[in-house]
Amino acid sequence: MNIIFMGTPEFSVPSLLKLIKEFKVSAVFTQPDRPKGRGKNLAMSAVKQLATTYNIPVYQPLKLRNNEEMIETIKDLKPDFIVVVAFGQILPKEVLDIPKYACVNLHASLLPKYRGAAPINWCIIDGETKSGNTTMLMGEGLDTGDILLSEEVEISNNITAGELTEVLMDSGADLLVETINGIVNNKITPIKQENKLSTYASKLEKKMANISWNNSSSNIHNFIRGLNPSPIAYTHYENKVMKIYKSRIINEQSDKQSGSIIEVSKEGLRVSTGNGVLLIEEIQFPGKKPLKVKDYIIGNKINVGTILK
Repeated sequence: MNIIFMGTPEFSVPSLLKLIKEFKVSAVFTQPDRPKGRGKNLAMSAVKQLATTYNIPVYQPLKLRNNEEMIETIKDLKPDFIVVVAFGQILPKEVLDIPKYACVNLHASLLPKYRGAAPINWCIIDGETKSGNTTMLMGEGLDTGDILLSEEVEISNNITAGELTEVLMDSGADLLVETINGIVNNKITPIKQENKLSTYASKLEKKMANISWNNSSSNIHNFIRGLNPSPIAYTHYENKVMKIYKSRIINEQSDKQSGSIIEVSKEGLRVSTGNGVLLIEEIQFPGKKPLKVKDYIIGNKINVGTILK
């Protein structure tokens, strides 16, 4: 089975590794090297790093649409499948029509819900209790193709987006292999997506990460874990940005103003919200590393009564 793989971030790596072990991956397409870190040095994508380890040819086009040279290269490779996992580009019809069997995409949601760039983050922010992976036939739209296979996973009350990503990236690799074998052996019947049930998971922006303390404790808790590990939810403590990495819902009510710090202890910061009290357990101030509140207050003071904004 001759496969072309297209992907970029860490999420794509288990899928590529699984395909390398199960089939023949003749080429990898990934995004161009990008400046990274404080030094802004060019860095390879996680997928490129793995591909070079296995001496697989790597292509990094800025775009595939109207790129005749790259499209001819793909045709020359004569793929049975093109497999896409978080590549970062929508494939044009000329590419979709190339493989013998299909262009297959792995998407980290239970489609048609949470189409788009950040499905894992938004399902947690929205308080969903289950998520999963879906494989689909690729079309010209954004995550609109026919569903091939899907699998559900439970979302626990305190799991972060980063932790759920690790679960889905591993299970998704197995689902891809099952999908490819199912297509080849004619054991999968594609199912049309119900567009009226679709939701959109937009790209995350730093400017959206400011916590609104007028929301309920549960909504803020979901917001915090949905933005961990990036871009990280934040608030302002005495005009300083305080990033919040971890929180916990506690069964308490408060008549204090929303955002008021009502207690500071080794457990964390108890903060009044629009409905209930939220315990803040891990924080970070500018120029400092993230710390549990119990460690931060050893050498620093946080004032009860301060209003977080």
